[in-house]
Amino acid sequence: MRQEHAMTPSTPFEDADPKRFIADFYASFTDDLLSGDEDAGVVVDRYHTPDIVQFADGNRIDRDKLVAHTRPVRKNRPTSRMEVHEAQSAGDRLAARYTLHVRNRGKDLSLEVYFFGQFTPEGRMRRANLLTRTLPTPPAAGPAD
Repeated sequence: MRQEHAMTPSTPFEDADPKRFIADFYASFTDDLLSGDEDAGVVVDRYHTPDIVQFADGNRIDRDKLVAHTRPVRKNRPTSRMEVHEAQSAGDRLAARYTLHVRNRGKDLSLEVYFFGQFTPEGRMRRANLLTRTLPTPPAAGPAD
């Protein structure tokens, strides 16, 4: 007798639009990190493999540094919005260009991000390279003349 097995996607993008995947990944990670008091390491591990390595503008970030990075994020509780301009996937790799808009301590910051990442079939990040540049902040609107 032949047993039927549920088909598991071989990549996290098999049934997902890459633009939606990367936006949802970061939104869920940030929401989980800020919405509760769960240990930051547990949250990081839910979204990243234990051997995660990211290079952000040439700076190497492993799991321990990623967990340490969550401390000021939790303390400052910034708000953010990701605007994904384009994203493509091939196999377990995803490339995206997006703008990250952040409001932290009353200040606005916009970063243009070029992201190249590798994910597990379950959707956990294994590797990532990010190149960023800070975008000019428009002047604050003053009183009408």
